[in-house]
Amino acid sequence: MNILLTNDDGINAPGIRCLAEHLRTARHNVTIIAPDRERSAASHSLSLRRPIRVDRIADNEFAVGGTPVDCVIIALQKLVRAHIDLVISGINAGQNMGEDIIYSGTVAAAVEASFFGFKALAVSLNTYRDHIFETAARWVVRLIDDGITDLIQARQIININVPNIDHDLVRGVRLTCVGHRKYYNFIKILDEDEHGFDYQIGGDQPIWDLHRGTDAEAVGEGFVSLTPLGFDMTRGDAFPPLLEWLEEHDLLLLESKSGNAAGDW
Repeated sequence: MNILLTNDDGINAPGIRCLAEHLRTARHNVTIIAPDRERSAASHSLSLRRPIRVDRIADNEFAVGGTPVDCVIIALQKLVRAHIDLVISGINAGQNMGEDIIYSGTVAAAVEASFFGFKALAVSLNTYRDHIFETAARWVVRLIDDGITDLIQARQIININVPNIDHDLVRGVRLTCVGHRKYYNFIKILDEDEHGFDYQIGGDQPIWDLHRGTDAEAVGEGFVSLTPLGFDMTRGDAFPPLLEWLEEHDLLLLESKSGNAAGDW
């Protein structure tokens, strides 16, 4: 299988290196196109109206001076000539569960690949220290070899979160929904003068809502979490009250004095 790897931790991050090694050992053809430095929490940002540097650092490996989404765009539109069977973003050093998926450059890179019509996985390890990337890498290889890519639907990705434990201690795989977490962010003022100030956003460890069936619950109990993600954010349950409100205020069809629909107030 021809696989494109990217991430938001940077091209030399141990997570992407570990995954590339395991995929190549499993006889997959791997191309790495990733940011030249850490771009965590880049979300789906693009580098617009500025030059983006691309450096070939080895055969089939390119460092990009942009965001994870920049990497996917340049990879799929310019750099990779061979057919790509799968795009994998990760292994991220830290979970991407719950609201994390909105901020995550790891998830965004996979989503961008899906927008181009490619099958994609986002892979994250549930810890910020003492990473056991081998566990996640071995599970990714197994899931691919067992045919997970055949189940990825159009304009969807599968978000994979792996507990940071030895491979032999993983209890299995759960199909999960997106959970909920609460961060206690704080602002640290770094420097201040009469014109303004420099600050840094920080936060404590998140508190997870461990409802049944969620990604956080599964990983917390020692399971690999698989969450299919689509990006139609429409909330159908909000339609009835909004429709009632529109009808109540006669906003569904504005009429002009002539009886025709009017666009003016």
